[in-house]
Amino acid sequence: MVYLYLCLSIIAEVIGTAALNASEQFTKPIPIIITIVSYGITFVFLSLVLKTMSMGTVYGIWGGLGIVLVTLVGYVWFDQKIDLAAAIGLGLIIAGVVIINLFSKTLMRF
Repeated sequence: MVYLYLCLSIIAEVIGTAALNASEQFTKPIPIIITIVSYGITFVFLSLVLKTMSMGTVYGIWGGLGIVLVTLVGYVWFDQKIDLAAAIGLGLIIAGVVIINLFSKTLMRF
């Protein structure tokens, strides 16, 4: 369940960040509401994850995958281009998340 909660937290954060961009500096009410609700959901699920996973590991995975997904959303829906350096950096973030999940002994806290 912990990974499901982490995924839900990441998805809600990406939705909230996309809505924040769509709110045009908090001038459009519907995206503002989506942003606030999404971030609320994000932190509820994140707090559930923190019961069983270490804070640094959770934040690394949540932040890293959030950055990658927000970048993809920006590229697809908001026509925000990325250059080669950004693509390489995103690849390194993904590699870091994979390494943490496959090899780290600090993933779970008991």
